[in-house]
Amino acid sequence: MNDFQDWIGKTFHREDVITPRLVDHFQKTFEPHFDQSQEVPPCFFWCLAPDSLPADQLGADGHPQLGIYLPNIPYKGRMWAGGEIQFLEKFYLGDLVKKTSTIKDIVFKSGRSGNLCFVSVEHLYQVEQKNIIEEIQNIVYREDTTNKASSEPDEISNLKDSQKWTVHADSTMLFRYSAITFNGHKIHYDLPFSQKSEGHEGLLTHGPMQATLIANRAFASGLPIKSMKYRGLSPLVCQDPFDVEVGKNQDQIIGRVISSKNKITMQAEFTI
Repeated sequence: MNDFQDWIGKTFHREDVITPRLVDHFQKTFEPHFDQSQEVPPCFFWCLAPDSLPADQLGADGHPQLGIYLPNIPYKGRMWAGGEIQFLEKFYLGDLVKKTSTIKDIVFKSGRSGNLCFVSVEHLYQVEQKNIIEEIQNIVYREDTTNKASSEPDEISNLKDSQKWTVHADSTMLFRYSAITFNGHKIHYDLPFSQKSEGHEGLLTHGPMQATLIANRAFASGLPIKSMKYRGLSPLVCQDPFDVEVGKNQDQIIGRVISSKNKITMQAEFTI
């Protein structure tokens, strides 16, 4: 198989402006579950400078066709697996943001669900040539989607000094987040496609939406967060309310999303 190493180093540049309308739409999407102490809430940057293509350049799943921004790896499923964010400075209304995206690595592996490919993309968000956010985004391609993750409840240890939000996400919230991030992936708003074409139990809650909630819970707790490393552990089906929790496990600050079925669907580690 082509190892797609010629894609490593490919870079794309975009610009966007932080407008009051877009910040308001972000806040209304998450309200009241965002850090209200900042003019531009944490992880708002995922709304900025998204991939934008005409409809005839989209794939059947609603994403941009492979081979444009990401390599055309011949695996059916494509998901946001996790990443790492360095929070260097704050954004403000009116900022002109320059986003530079570079493919850093492509690795093929074998897993329980079949063959996998991990693509790491670095995103730099700058204002007046100063780095505000440095991000690594990890995308996983899966050969098939027939073998599902276990649905058995997790054994979840207690966190010290825990603070928690219970989030009542529904299909409207998912649709709004898809809209403000210009994310066309149909698993988040097209129920027949999500169930029949990709084999999920229902609509799936976005990975970056879960990471946004975890980060905002941490900042809203008053923690001086410098970085967040997070990983998706299990799909979060949009159905019942879920918990977003931040607390301490020994000396480590942990954030996590826990589904109504007592599954940890995303976990994060913070540095301060």
